[in-house]
Amino acid sequence: MRRCWWHGKTAYQIYPKSFFDANGDGIGDLQGICSKLDYLKELGVELLWLSPVYCSPLADQGYDISDYYGIDPRFGTMEDMDRLLAEAKARGLSIVMDLVVNHCSDEHPWFQRACQDPDGPYGRYFYIRDCPPDQPLPCNWRSYFGGPCWDRLPGWEDKVYLHVFHRKQPDLNWENPALRQEIYQMINWWLDKGVAGFRIDAIINIKKHLPFRDFPADRADGLCSMDRVLEQTNGIGRFLSELAEQTFRPHDAFTVGEVFHEKPEELPQFIGDGGYFSTMFDFAPALINTSEKGWYDRRPVTLEQYKAACFASQAKAEGAGFLSNIIENHDEPRGVSHFLPPKGRTETGKKLLAGLYFLLKGLPFLYQGQELGMENTVFSSVNELDDISSLDEYQVALQAGLTPADALEAVGRFSRDNARTPFQWDSSPNAGFTTGTPWLRVNPNYTWLNLAEQQSRPDSLYHFYRQLIALRRSSSYQETLVYGLTEPYLPEEKQLMAYFRRGTPTLLVAGNLQSTPYAMHLPGPVRVILSNLKTCTQENGVFHLAPFQFVVLASI
Repeated sequence: MRRCWWHGKTAYQIYPKSFFDANGDGIGDLQGICSKLDYLKELGVELLWLSPVYCSPLADQGYDISDYYGIDPRFGTMEDMDRLLAEAKARGLSIVMDLVVNHCSDEHPWFQRACQDPDGPYGRYFYIRDCPPDQPLPCNWRSYFGGPCWDRLPGWEDKVYLHVFHRKQPDLNWENPALRQEIYQMINWWLDKGVAGFRIDAIINIKKHLPFRDFPADRADGLCSMDRVLEQTNGIGRFLSELAEQTFRPHDAFTVGEVFHEKPEELPQFIGDGGYFSTMFDFAPALINTSEKGWYDRRPVTLEQYKAACFASQAKAEGAGFLSNIIENHDEPRGVSHFLPPKGRTETGKKLLAGLYFLLKGLPFLYQGQELGMENTVFSSVNELDDISSLDEYQVALQAGLTPADALEAVGRFSRDNARTPFQWDSSPNAGFTTGTPWLRVNPNYTWLNLAEQQSRPDSLYHFYRQLIALRRSSSYQETLVYGLTEPYLPEEKQLMAYFRRGTPTLLVAGNLQSTPYAMHLPGPVRVILSNLKTCTQENGVFHLAPFQFVVLASI
């Protein structure tokens, strides 16, 4: 594997709207991020991914961009962005922007011009088709947010346009070379400005299954999931190779792809030496127990399932490239609420989950608040939901026969709003996030679960994450933890998740997945490098793991 400048770093995702509000309007902003750079430096992270701060009507919280070259006034100005880049650089931090190029906003000038002249140059920037009202739509694909992927083109009764996400997010036509060049010009503009790279949103969707056709319906609405479409879509490599060649590679940029449904044999093309991207997220754990029927049909995840998903991903990626490991992001529920059993949702259990995912081979990503163990919130009314996908899933649950209370409870477990509640800085009003009224309700547990409390306590989860970050970049263990092979240890043991990180030295990472003690037979004499509990007991070749205990061991 060719060694890259980002391999030994830890990445941190900032959801700007909910991170820190500097001007009291209830919305987080760039000045707020600037004011917290010292905190991020102290935590130990070095790559900072910002969810979108571009101009947007916020139909999908910024993932509907109306101006790729402008900062939305809600978040600040381009001068604020320039200051953030400069101050981050001064602290050894690299800024990674979100790149959203499968679609734009219907308020983007390109789409506005397409509506004025669908047969003109800008009409070819999108997928616009003739479709009189008495004719069937071009295909039966279901939008990720529910309903058909086609809507009437504003101002035209006999034309429709494609949107695989929200109707205010028209898909861009990557088959058009002129559109691609516009995108490459914009990417290079940001890279020349000083961003270190991009997280690339929904990139697998840029290649469409053409010509458009129906797929077998999978729900009573007669529509088909986009998952089925993507599984049978080929040829994306032509676009991604050109994208990398004309933008990322000349700048030695860091790129992480949001990629689903890649074909196993294509993984080296995505993330290998000379691949389309530097890395891509491992979503295998997040996809456990998903159901085509909807969120209401998802079953709880077990830690044994989590273990199997992680080990399968590690085996798949070995020799192919680096994956990026996560337990949560802005599109997922909080990891500690999703993956840990109720008895494990303690600080000990949260440290267990932190250690097990963080020390796998790959680039570890933290999502804001993860270092505190922020948890899912509780929704008392559907009116408290902001997320458009949650609102759609609520309706899906009702249509499946659930009562309103049961539908809300089911959707609440997986709502993206869980990750978007404001960062819990301290126990002051609104968790110290804003002096105004927060755009989204703060999780009520902020009075006891907050940064100030954890910074004051050396045995907190916050300090445990700092230890994990320091361990991974220490001179003694960095070579092993960054480049060493992941080899499962005793994988047949249902109560245990353990793996070697092979190197010099070789480390054994292990965790007890249950609320009862477990006796782990050791491969030889060991010493404890890190534990989530003060007491570590070993005798006669056996390490006695307390409930949800996590340890890192080195051979003696």
